[in-house]
Order: sequence, then C-alpha cells, then structure tokens
Amino acid sequence: QLQLVESGGGLVQPGGSLRLSCAASGFPLDYYAIAWFRQAPGKEREGVSCISSSDANTYYDDSVKGRFTISRDNAKRTVFLQMNSLKPEDTAVYYCAAELASRVQAWYAKYEYDYWGQGTQVTVSS
Repeated sequence: QLQLVESGGGLVQPGGSLRLSCAASGFPLDYYAIAWFRQAPGKEREGVSCISSSDANTYYDDSVKGRFTISRDNAKRTVFLQMNSLKPEDTAVYYCAAELASRVQAWYAKYEYDYWGQGTQVTVSS
C-alpha cells in the first residue's frame, strides 16, 4: 500500500520560505498524481497544488500562484512544495495526497485521492 509522509513544516515569519517534502513508500510514484492540500482551523481542507505523473502539468490555487512551486523526484519517491513569500493566511496543516493520475479529474477535490499523509503544521507569524 502506498504510504505518504510529510515533513518540512514549522514556524516562519511573514515573507519567509519553507520547503515541504512528501516521501512515498510502498509503490513507485511514476503513475501517480500528487497534490498538496491544507486545512486551517475551522475551515475545509482545500487544494493548494498538484503535479501530474508525467511532470508535464502543474496546477495551483489562485491564492498561491507565483509564490509556491511544486516539483517531484520520482527516483527518490518524493514530491516537494517550495513556499515563498509566505503570508499569515498560509497557516494551516499541509497534507500530501496521491492517486493514479488516470483517475484524477478535479485535482483540487479531496475526494479524488485515496492516499493521504498525516500532515505537517505550517505557521506563519511574526
């Protein structure tokens, strides 16, 4: 079974940067689309970004376009989310999720993904 483990969260000041990692085990990542979601207290889990299996396509929520960059290293079975120019409203628990790319129709919908990590906390505060 595919297992995902996030890391790289922490406390950062506004304007700072963090790089999240999502490490996979159990299956090669080559055929999976990988997405990052986040959930702030009292809010729904929302899609942040997604990268297709072929690496040809990346997707971003409007709120993070130009600030976040998603990338993957299939050989290392790891997906990264580089987050720059962080804002207090980026504070949330960040989750990575995986699903066979051929099955994903709406990358931003959490119901599309069967595999989830446990989450990593990102706090942006001065």
